[in-house]
Amino acid sequence: MKGLTDRQQEILDFISEFTRQEGMAPTNSEIAHRFDIKSATAFAHVKALERKGYVTRSSKARSLSVLHADRPKHLSLTLSVPILGRISAGVPLLAEENIERKIQVDPAMLPRGLGGHKLFGLIVQGDSMKDMGIYEGDIVIAKKVEQASIGDIVIAIVEGGETTIKSLYLSDSMQYELRPANKEYRSRYYDYDKLAIQGVVVALQRLY
Repeated sequence: MKGLTDRQQEILDFISEFTRQEGMAPTNSEIAHRFDIKSATAFAHVKALERKGYVTRSSKARSLSVLHADRPKHLSLTLSVPILGRISAGVPLLAEENIERKIQVDPAMLPRGLGGHKLFGLIVQGDSMKDMGIYEGDIVIAKKVEQASIGDIVIAIVEGGETTIKSLYLSDSMQYELRPANKEYRSRYYDYDKLAIQGVVVALQRLY
């Protein structure tokens, strides 16, 4: 089968997840509403997916089906999530030079409400977050965002280009506090312009 554009992949994932949750396929209008695009644009994307062999449909309402291994199925497909190496300040997060490999993730294992966020993964180094169940060698999966809420576990680039995974808080002096989950480590504090949030952790994958 032919490759997909980023938007086509997002729409394919949405069709799969919608069908899994609702027990029926989304309509063209629902696809258009979900991605804030015109119905004609949504229709063109679905036609492209059909032409490339990823979906099939008939003239009946809600007859859209995802094809996998040459069989129609109404189960979610796995998502391909890039695992990044060292993230450097100034280099686009998902630039090719940052991607070491990709893993397949079942969308059913991810929280709802991720929307159209791009996902990426990082291999954990060190034990500074072990009290939250995040251990060295784990793969944390994050949604790509530039802002986060207090208490979120974030992936951030700090002064000097270091990439770190910590919980985000605000200090009394109105600095960012990156708080570890291990009493052997101390929080670190940064002025707003010295820290760049790259993503918020939404899941974890562990290999045994």
